[in-house]
Amino acid sequence: MIDPRGILLVGHALVGRQDLPIPAWLFAWAASLVLIVSFVGLSLAWHRSRFEQTNWRPVRDWISRGLINRVTEVLAGAIGVGLLAVVVWSGLKGTEAPDRNFSVTFVFITVWLGFAFASVLLGDVFRAFNPWRAVARVVGGAFKLVAGQAAPAPLRYPERLGRWPAAIGVIGFGWLELVYGQGGFQTVGLTPHTVAVASLVYTAYTFVAMVLFGSETWLRRGEFLSVYFGMFSTLAPLEVRDRKLGVRRALSAATKWVAEAPGSVVLVLAAIAVTTFDGAGEGALASPINSVYNTLQDAGLGPIAAIRVSNSLFLALTFGFVFGLFWAGIYGMHTVRATRSTLQLGRLFAHAFIPIALAYLVAHYFSLFVFQEQAQFTFLLSDPLGDGSDLFGTAGGGIDYTSISANTIWYVQVGALVVGHVTALVLGHDRALQIYGDSRVAARSQYWMLALMVGFTSLGLYLLSQANG
Repeated sequence: MIDPRGILLVGHALVGRQDLPIPAWLFAWAASLVLIVSFVGLSLAWHRSRFEQTNWRPVRDWISRGLINRVTEVLAGAIGVGLLAVVVWSGLKGTEAPDRNFSVTFVFITVWLGFAFASVLLGDVFRAFNPWRAVARVVGGAFKLVAGQAAPAPLRYPERLGRWPAAIGVIGFGWLELVYGQGGFQTVGLTPHTVAVASLVYTAYTFVAMVLFGSETWLRRGEFLSVYFGMFSTLAPLEVRDRKLGVRRALSAATKWVAEAPGSVVLVLAAIAVTTFDGAGEGALASPINSVYNTLQDAGLGPIAAIRVSNSLFLALTFGFVFGLFWAGIYGMHTVRATRSTLQLGRLFAHAFIPIALAYLVAHYFSLFVFQEQAQFTFLLSDPLGDGSDLFGTAGGGIDYTSISANTIWYVQVGALVVGHVTALVLGHDRALQIYGDSRVAARSQYWMLALMVGFTSLGLYLLSQANG
């Protein structure tokens, strides 16, 4: 075991450098070959669409009632509200050392990564623990008890807004962590106090939006954590409908998600771009960022402002690169049969990139998640303020960096990228069959999707090799 007190949330790849099991370029060629073989197999053997229908069916009543009932709903909501309170309390009252305070790890590791991973396996579990939804339900229930009717929303939510507020929220969250939080100086950055204040501000913003537009409407469209985790839950084989748990064909719900509301394409690509920038900032972009930082300082900008401006600039460029790569591939698809516009095709095929967003998360944050969750459920849980407390007797715990080897991490990272991109190919090919009908035309349209998949896979492997090196 290793003393955890010196850990900083700045490196998200392998902890410590070790030689990779085989050269990175060989991984890239092998991964590309897997994608090409998968594409050929799909073209030859997959001739009808399989994912346009979810085929949802309820599980046995006793299982559904045991998991979804008033007791479990109240308990999950209370846990969510309690944990939000702990985040604010520990952030305002605890140590300012981010590695020893409960708030930073909980928000950026346990919630941001943990719920994303859980959503893919179990469905929309964040909905049950959402603290803002829990409070809104209590307040709404009290209002209905007194007034005899549900509180009406004073404003109708503009349909043209769609999921744009959520997409902006994801971008803002990424900026807070990767730009504001990476100040490069010990006296600035993402402190627990910043996390607590941001949580309070976001809570106020969310409650105001819920009052104006209705809580359920805002949760479906504007509350970025609900929408973000809901996006990943569309890949899951489990779904709750009308308070009943059921099973469905995995991946099938993703086929409808993007088309439901404007802004969904931006949200999917933003999820990829944020992780891409985090990986590139540790390797490929480190030198250019430093060069721009020095130029800005020479121009008279202060060091804190200079590092944040330079990071913001390259974050924007990363977004432009990811968006450009996506739309270039979609435009190429448009040339196969120009019956739909490029914008329409983008909306029709963007759901295929949700598995890529997940693959990037797993590839880049797998080791960070495994190691930091050991901290979360040992010393951070027992000593949330970092003041020497030991509430549950686990404050003396630490992180065992030998629990997984560097080679294991690398294989998981590469495996996640390959599986994610093959899954994207499957979803893309399935949608092409539904759109074009003819399997040969569908296959030709997916040449561009294959090129996109190879490009994103190579990009992911390159970023990993740079960060790990």
